[in-house]
Amino acid sequence: MIKSDGIVMTEVRREDSEALYRWINDAETVRFNAPWRPVPWGNHAAWFDALGRDPSTVLLVIRKDHAGPPIGVVQLINIHPIHRLAELRIRIGTEADRSQGLGTVALKAALDFAWRDLNLHRVWLRVFTSNERAIAAYTKAGFQKEGVLRQAAWIDGAWQDEIVMAALHEQGSR
Repeated sequence: MIKSDGIVMTEVRREDSEALYRWINDAETVRFNAPWRPVPWGNHAAWFDALGRDPSTVLLVIRKDHAGPPIGVVQLINIHPIHRLAELRIRIGTEADRSQGLGTVALKAALDFAWRDLNLHRVWLRVFTSNERAIAAYTKAGFQKEGVLRQAAWIDGAWQDEIVMAALHEQGSR
């Protein structure tokens, strides 16, 4: 468990499956960072059952307290042990939990986990240029813009540019 400024991040629990299924089928939420298509329950169940089997992926569930329901998730994917890097993805599940700074706190805690426990040097992400709220949170958490992928994603009937951002672990700063 990771505690930080009003949130805790825990392992995924069996009872979290329903919320994760609801979020992945919420078109408005998914379109913040990916094209949307409905996910059948069977596909979700297979994905959920496979969690923890892939050493190149870590999924942390964001909660307001240890026993509370999930409010979001942070994933570090494609963890590369030689290059010491990973891609980060985050989702705050409902609008009611957004714009409170919880995502920024979770991002900072995820970076600290990446540096201290996974011994990573670089964590990177992609974000749509239209997602100003996420860009602000990433910047506050220490990510820097590295470039733009023009018309990189077809989202909700329009092309979206993606910004590539990254945070590097600076020795001695945690």
